[in-house]
Amino acid sequence: MDTESKALKANVMPWTDVSYHEMEEMDKMQSIPDLERCLCSVLGVHLPEPKRGVLLDVYVQTVLFAREYNFKKEQTAALLSIIKFIHEANIETPLNNIEQCVERGMDLLLCHSVRRPPFSINIFNFEEVGCILKYIHNSYVRHYKLYKYIFTKQVKLDLSLTYSGFSDQDEPTKTDSPPAEVEDLMESEAPPTTESSPQTEKAEGTKLGRIKNYKRPV
Repeated sequence: MDTESKALKANVMPWTDVSYHEMEEMDKMQSIPDLERCLCSVLGVHLPEPKRGVLLDVYVQTVLFAREYNFKKEQTAALLSIIKFIHEANIETPLNNIEQCVERGMDLLLCHSVRRPPFSINIFNFEEVGCILKYIHNSYVRHYKLYKYIFTKQVKLDLSLTYSGFSDQDEPTKTDSPPAEVEDLMESEAPPTTESSPQTEKAEGTKLGRIKNYKRPV
């Protein structure tokens, strides 16, 4: 439990994934294709399609969001690292771990919104934290199952059952069909089936009529 808590501990990451020089180059990119190429090189997005396109779209929308709210370079770099951290936490397991992902995102935002060096720094104010939380919820958390389906491996269950007290040579007895000797006996005792002619049907009808008209003596 202690090892897991240490592994999931949030850290300050203003320049963890994107350096100041890389942010300067990124600010010069105005078109979406140029921004995608820059983010692919900076964040190391070397994945086959469609994973590459989906992940780059997540990062591009994050940069556009930061530009809309006039974030500084360190703010944009920290937000990209937070989004990257939440995404990696989401796809590390095919199971439902969205609560842990949201908790990690909250811890990371807290580390970047409270001045308490060296444990946290305040590069986001209260209003910016609220906008970031709303953006993460609308852009990623609401579609976390889609990202999990695309980026996680498909899990297949191979189930085999072993019953105690039975050996491999024991076979269950079949009670649905009778033994072969009984089948032969039933076939030999069964009356032969022949096609009835009109005369035979007439004789049988007369016989049946006699049986119906027969009165039992008192």
